[in-house]
Amino acid sequence: MHPLARMILHRLALGLLTLFVISLVIFMAIELLPGDLAEEVLGQSATPETVAAFRRELGLDLPAWQRYLSWLGGMVQGDFGMSLANNRPIVDLLASRLGNTLFLAAYAAVISVPLALCLGLLAALYRGSWFDRLVNVVTLTSISFPEYFVAYILLLFLSVRTGIFPSIADFGNDAGFGTMIYRTFLPAITLVLVVTAHMMRMTRAAIINLLAQPYIEMARLKGASPARVILRHALPNALAPIINVVALNLAYLITGVVIVEVVFVYPGLGQLMVDSVAKRDIPLVQACCLIFAAIYILLNLSADVFAIATNPRLMHRK
Repeated sequence: MHPLARMILHRLALGLLTLFVISLVIFMAIELLPGDLAEEVLGQSATPETVAAFRRELGLDLPAWQRYLSWLGGMVQGDFGMSLANNRPIVDLLASRLGNTLFLAAYAAVISVPLALCLGLLAALYRGSWFDRLVNVVTLTSISFPEYFVAYILLLFLSVRTGIFPSIADFGNDAGFGTMIYRTFLPAITLVLVVTAHMMRMTRAAIINLLAQPYIEMARLKGASPARVILRHALPNALAPIINVVALNLAYLITGVVIVEVVFVYPGLGQLMVDSVAKRDIPLVQACCLIFAAIYILLNLSADVFAIATNPRLMHRK
C-alpha cells in the first residue's frame, strides 16, 4: 500500500475514534443538564401520567447506556430522529440549514483566502516597510475584536446609518444567487475580517522563517529577484503550514459561525442550534454538535493530506 494511502486510512481511523469520543461527551453533557426533558417539553400543566407516557415514547425510562447506543446506532445509519419542537425529521431540518452555512462559509473563504495569502506574501516581500507595518497594525486590530463587535460595527455603518446592506441576512427559500450574495454580504465580511488576519500573519511568518534558510541565501547570491525568491523558492516549502492554517480557518468558518448567524438572523446551522437550545430540542442539539465535530475533523484530515502531498518529507518522522 502506498504510504500516503496508509496515512489517510490511519488518520480516518483516528478521526472516527475522535468522533466517537466527541459523541460520548455530547451525550454525557446532555445527560448532566438539570431538569426533566419530558416536563420541559410538555409544560407545567402536564399530568404525571402524560409525563410518564412521553418519557416512554422518547425512551427516557431506559438506562443511559441503552439510550446512547440507540442514538449512536441511528446516527451511523443516518437516522437523526425527530425534532421535539415541531415533530419533523431532523434530517430535513439539517439539510437546508447546513447548505446555508456552507454557502456563507464558501462566500467568506473565496474572499479571505486569496486576500490573506496575497497580503502575507507582500508583507514578507516588503518586510519592515510601511506596508508591512500598516498590514500588521490592521490585522492585529482585527484579531483583537470579537466577532459580535465587528458585526455590530458593520451593522451600524453599513446598514443603520447608510442603508446600503440589509441588517437581516435571511433571504428566504426562492432567492436568486445575486440576492443571496447581496443579503449575506455583511455576515460574510464579518467572517472575512476575523479569519483573514490570522491567515495573513501565519503566511507572513512562514515565509519569513524560510527566508533565513541557506538555500534562500544561495538563490539571492545567484541574483534572483526578491519576488522570485519568495514565489519560486520559499513559497513551495511554506505550503504545508499555510495549508494547515487555511484549513483551520475554514473549519472555523463552518463551525464557528454561531455568533455571526445569530447577530444577522442568518438561517444557518448555528442559528438552528441556538434556537434548539432555547426550545430544549435535545435531539436536534445533539445532531448539530455532531455535524460540527465531523466537519472539523474532516477539514483537519484534509489539511494533513494536502500538506503531506505538497511536502512528502512530512511523512517521515525524522
